[in-house]
Amino acid sequence: MASPQQRRAARYATSEEPPAPRKAPITADRITDAALEIVAADGFDAMTMRSVAARLDTGPASLYAHVVNKADLDELLIGRLCSRIVLPQPSATQWREQLAGVCTQLRDQYLTYPGISRAALAIDVTNLDVLRVNEGMLAILITAGIDPQVAAWTIDALFLYVGAYAMDIAVADSGSNTDEHRFSTHHRKDLIARFEALPEDGFPHIRAHATELTSGTAHERFDFTLGLMLRDLDRSAVSIKVTCQQSRD
Repeated sequence: MASPQQRRAARYATSEEPPAPRKAPITADRITDAALEIVAADGFDAMTMRSVAARLDTGPASLYAHVVNKADLDELLIGRLCSRIVLPQPSATQWREQLAGVCTQLRDQYLTYPGISRAALAIDVTNLDVLRVNEGMLAILITAGIDPQVAAWTIDALFLYVGAYAMDIAVADSGSNTDEHRFSTHHRKDLIARFEALPEDGFPHIRAHATELTSGTAHERFDFTLGLMLRDLDRSAVSIKVTCQQSRD
């Protein structure tokens, strides 16, 4: 015989299936998350409105209630990456190291998502997270005593270089194995051999300095280039300012 507890439970029992869990609502943040997952796994070219919609188990049309178009989504992606950048308190004595640190963080974000720097090179900077990084870099340069016009152009040059560097790495890595990377030991040896086999009368310097031309890792070259861009900026700012003024006149 059923117990009182069992009889009470039977009165409330139902043969209906429990309702299916509701899907999480589509939001701009979820769209951005899904897009970044696709880029991290398959590269920037694989990220389309259709592929993002498929990842969210919805149709492309439902995305347009939250993002204007693919360009708008690209800006959201770069904004998300920039939101992860830690900006230092500007220092008049450590400004080169601080700028290099910001650029290195941005580089590493780009390299985590192969090809995404193409979006950074194409967008007009209106996203608040991107502008936050611009503001931080401008503050560092102004604190160092760099003329505002020179500072603005320097920031533009740094963003272009970091984006181009990351894009170059993405293109070099696409469709190739790690052992075939142009900065690998195997590839460097092959390149040196080809340089040294060039006709001596036409390429004497390349033949003689093949090792130097192919030396260093990608990141070592990155650090070297940033150093070149920032090394004499404070001393050369006066002449650059004159050039800027002449161009305005």
